[in-house]
Amino acid sequence: MTDTDNTATLLKYFPTLSSSQLEAFARMDSLYADWNSKINVVSRADIGNLFSRHILHSLAIAAFFGELAPGTEIMDLGTGGGFPGIPLAVMYPHCRFHLIDRIGKKIKVASEIAASLDLKNVTFQHGDAGECHKKFDYVVSRAVMSLDGLVKIAVRNTLRSTPRKNRYSPGLVCLKGGNLEEEIAAAGDRPVIEIPVTDFFNEDCFDTKEIVYVPL
Repeated sequence: MTDTDNTATLLKYFPTLSSSQLEAFARMDSLYADWNSKINVVSRADIGNLFSRHILHSLAIAAFFGELAPGTEIMDLGTGGGFPGIPLAVMYPHCRFHLIDRIGKKIKVASEIAASLDLKNVTFQHGDAGECHKKFDYVVSRAVMSLDGLVKIAVRNTLRSTPRKNRYSPGLVCLKGGNLEEEIAAAGDRPVIEIPVTDFFNEDCFDTKEIVYVPL
């Protein structure tokens, strides 16, 4: 897809995006391609599909959230090269994002790309989530670990209550694929809400993808 096609797709699903937001999304392709040639954070076979498989996929969480109140704080657990955190930070400039990953070179790429995009609402942490003692409105994640592991971390790092008026109460929001029955069973008695990404995006590449929300 061309930059024009990508912009048209973004406006199809998010018609209120500003020109500066659209420019930031357009720049991600070349920024990631350049950094990926030096430090491999996206599969080399996948870098040509960065928009659909990484940027737009990450924005499924934004489609789920809808509007977020100013000051909402979000941890991106296992961010890798910055997904879903960086696309979400562009989408929500009035919210704050903390991106964590155990692999230092991935955090380096994500931080350099955030700097190139002049994102002021993103912080980074190289290390384990257990080393982060902050509380967040939401923990988000994409293809990092099983649901039971994510829930344990989110319980520790998510606010139990918040005065912010968001559509969803504090909790875990993650992107998953495939059959999730065993993962959900292993996550215990907490309510788990599954929403197909195709409820938000009419794109064939998301046929097997789901948003999983666990209110905490």
